[in-house]
Amino acid sequence: MNMDKVLSFGEILIRLQSEQTVFFDKGKNTLKIFAGGSEANVAVALAQMGIPAKFVTAIPKDNPLAAQALQEIEKHKVDTSHTLLRGDRIGTYYLQSKNGLTKGEVIYDRAFSSFSKLTAADIDKDRLFDNVRWFHWTALTPGLNPEMVLLIQELIKEAKRRDIPISVDLNYRSKLWKYGKKPHEILPQLVQDCDVIMGNIWASHTFLQSPISSGLTRETSKETYFEKAGQTAKYIFENYPKCKHIANTFRFMDNESHNLLYGTYHTRTGDYISKVHETHKLIDRIGSGDAFMAGLIQAILKGKDEQTIVEEATQSGFDKLFIEGDFGVTNK
Repeated sequence: MNMDKVLSFGEILIRLQSEQTVFFDKGKNTLKIFAGGSEANVAVALAQMGIPAKFVTAIPKDNPLAAQALQEIEKHKVDTSHTLLRGDRIGTYYLQSKNGLTKGEVIYDRAFSSFSKLTAADIDKDRLFDNVRWFHWTALTPGLNPEMVLLIQELIKEAKRRDIPISVDLNYRSKLWKYGKKPHEILPQLVQDCDVIMGNIWASHTFLQSPISSGLTRETSKETYFEKAGQTAKYIFENYPKCKHIANTFRFMDNESHNLLYGTYHTRTGDYISKVHETHKLIDRIGSGDAFMAGLIQAILKGKDEQTIVEEATQSGFDKLFIEGDFGVTNK
């Protein structure tokens, strides 16, 4: 039976990382390669949670590397049958430090990729939204170029027309947004039709201009951050009437292995916070937010209570810290 699926739309990426501190160290350097990308990570995690998922992207035709990356997603029972075959290259990103355990280490190579050259005219919306129960996108996509803004705008409009819930991850990457527009000039018009908004209080400020206090640090108390998250949620609910669910991650790192992680969840009638998760033995930080997003979607879809929603989303994000690669699943 063809069950209705969560549609996650975005760019599949190839992740390359050196096992050393530099890429070029003659005779010593070794390289690891993974398939990934935020939207693909969400689709894979959802499928692992028992939520049927469809991932739609674009890759070059007759490109063995791109085909193998897509097969990695398919291994986890994600539907990739609506992949668009066009263009000449697949996007990549380079991780300069081992497993993303330090900051400022990502180099993107996404310009002129098959996905980044898509336009709204390339999309068959009836085919795309066939048997879809939920539409997920991220703020990474409109950060690529103006055509992507128009494309996401059309997909949101179609999902709204079909009364399909829409979620967005406000993941901000300063190394994108190089085409003359600031995030807050673009995202408000896209987010206005979203039912679920996930990110953190700093991303909400960057994208939606919600108020934020200065002087917030790793040492700021959980109680203070919960209060600030509630203030951000209040602003979003007041300015985005369609929004029903807001979630934030709070993740703090003071060295390569010590992480604190907790989450907040907000509805129009209440504010909720998870327990704090702490570890000194994490393996891979990349994709933790995507795993949180997937946990959030599945808990909402299953109609769980508010406290369970934030606990399950946070647990999912925390579990990803111990799994190598972009995808939050083991090889078992």
